[in-house]
Amino acid sequence: MMRALWTAGTGMVAQQANIDVISNNLANVNTSGFKKSRTDFQDLMYQTIRQAGATSGPDTMLPTGIQMGHGVRQVATQKIYTQGNFQQTGNSLDIAIEGDGFLQVSMPDGTIAYTRDGALKKDAQGRIVTSEGYPLEPAITIPAEATDVSIAADGQVTVTIAGQNAPQNIGQIQIARFVNPAGLDSMGRNLLKETAASGAPVVSNPGTDGAGTLVQKYLEMSNVQVVEEMVNMIVAQRAYEVNSKAIQTADDMLGQAANLRR
Repeated sequence: MMRALWTAGTGMVAQQANIDVISNNLANVNTSGFKKSRTDFQDLMYQTIRQAGATSGPDTMLPTGIQMGHGVRQVATQKIYTQGNFQQTGNSLDIAIEGDGFLQVSMPDGTIAYTRDGALKKDAQGRIVTSEGYPLEPAITIPAEATDVSIAADGQVTVTIAGQNAPQNIGQIQIARFVNPAGLDSMGRNLLKETAASGAPVVSNPGTDGAGTLVQKYLEMSNVQVVEEMVNMIVAQRAYEVNSKAIQTADDMLGQAANLRR
């Protein structure tokens, strides 16, 4: 009887973790470039009471066995990299990645981080930076006298200089792709970092070698679907409820056994 208490308890803990993931998805429903997460579960070890295939007589064997499970555990939270909807902003430094890949960001410690958030800004030196002030890699600086910025689908950045007829090319935005983007480590601030599971980045210009293209004056919104997350929340809540009911039932059965009289 005690096995049922512990088994149902693991189910409650697992569904609590599921709700934590769902709530983070819903909290970031309006976060640019955010990718929703999914909780993966795995059943725990089984206690074999009777082995299937064991002999039950001189010429017979057991067709089935008896195994008692010990519950469930959270084994992974996986990012789902489906394309989010595009929102037109009219801002010349806003870009969305249509397809696979990440923008590269130079961190203060010299490492490279990756993001799908294309809400870019211009700092005091004219560099194109993220909302946190981290510059793109490779760095691109907009001249102070520039009157207009154009970002092509292939990542070419050109500016219009007052008094000049021809646009001036000032840099190239590159895209990084990973064999296993789900293996990237979330750092917060819309940034991800490389891990051994993600593999090394494959850097190329947008539109080449399978990399996505850039769309200027648009932002990619979160790929969280509110209705889907609400349904997942209801399912998780009911699963939590039935596991708590299993604990209550096991406790009632133990109470009845404890109250037996001769």
